[in-house]
Amino acid sequence: MHNLESDSEDDLPPGWEEKSTEDGNVYFISTCSKKIQWTHPRTGKKKVIPKELPFGWSKTIDETGKTLYTQNNTGNTTYIDPRLAFAKEEKKHVYDFRQKYDGSSTAYQILHGVDLSGKCALITGSNSGIGYETAKSLARHGCSIIFANRNMEATQTAIQEIVTETNASEDNLKAVHLDLASLQSVKKCPLAVKTIFDHLDILILNAGVFGLPYTETGDNLEMIFQVNHLSHMYLALLLEPLLKHSSRVIFVSSESHRFASLKNTFTKQTISVTRDQYSSMMAYNNSKLFNILTAKILSEEWRSKNVRVNSLHPGNMVYTNLGKSWWLFRMVSFLIRPFTKSLQQASATSVYVATSADLVGVTGLYFNNCFYCEESTLARDKDIANEVFAMSLKMIEERVGSDGIEKYMNKYCHEKTQEIR
Repeated sequence: MHNLESDSEDDLPPGWEEKSTEDGNVYFISTCSKKIQWTHPRTGKKKVIPKELPFGWSKTIDETGKTLYTQNNTGNTTYIDPRLAFAKEEKKHVYDFRQKYDGSSTAYQILHGVDLSGKCALITGSNSGIGYETAKSLARHGCSIIFANRNMEATQTAIQEIVTETNASEDNLKAVHLDLASLQSVKKCPLAVKTIFDHLDILILNAGVFGLPYTETGDNLEMIFQVNHLSHMYLALLLEPLLKHSSRVIFVSSESHRFASLKNTFTKQTISVTRDQYSSMMAYNNSKLFNILTAKILSEEWRSKNVRVNSLHPGNMVYTNLGKSWWLFRMVSFLIRPFTKSLQQASATSVYVATSADLVGVTGLYFNNCFYCEESTLARDKDIANEVFAMSLKMIEERVGSDGIEKYMNKYCHEKTQEIR
């Protein structure tokens, strides 16, 4: 496991031991002097541990009155509190966290000991590729999941595979139809979701298309723009009533956003490119930029509700079905496959941002290789973010009305929309 936090500063000096209290605090004892203190003898910082045992552990009292911990899968026992393996320094600031994982880390490593029982997630594009691996990883640790996809047959097959491989309960894995190429389908999706869950702890907007020739959806919008950006933005807004205190929303973007270009591309009426302006790669780059801009806007809109919104890059040239429509991408992906991330590694950042205790309260950041990094200059431009958000709202309203987005229309949409330059 790649845990970059295991450096010499965190190591205890010789003769010191780490102990725990029942209520989730850590104290340190010197075996020589018997001195007891609440701060780390080397760093001077306090540590806390989860109040609940790690996933898969239970505790009993032995015949001598000591607490005995049992790893349920293996039957191994120990008198050492397994929560100590997950001890964390108390943070002075919500954004005070260090890098623990990297591009080689897997989703399973990140979820080690994490119990997601009782958590509810919705993942788009979850019947294959990174979305499937993300869903499988979360389900393996007890999370209930809605698979929001267009192909219901493939989704049911995916659910059965996950049940077989992880022993997850089939009752906790549900499918709803979602065609991101249709705003009417997006509008209907939350109605189905509400019949299954009364809240969402995790919303992962993962689905995407790439490498398409110019194609228009039934909504008369360019396909990559609508599927990757507009429909996901609309879905997030419609699902807002299900997002509660501490819910996390993740937009799966891409490092491709750094190559986006808005110059001479957009008109005052629309930010979806026309046929004569179309470049498949640029359409993808721009859609990934819009993901980050939308996440930035919603992170501020939902900050007071303690709903956290972040975006991320899963990995470069990961071998998935994303580029199945472009023969050149398929060929290059096949050739470089041995040198790129596996699906477990590619889903790690999504899982990290969705579940890590280190990120409680963290919002509005962009992550890559399980750690935050700075976005492009365009992605940090608040004026552009507001303009893209406003234009997107208008495009939705023109096609399916303003139900569910009225308050955002009132706030962001003015009579005169400036042109992006």
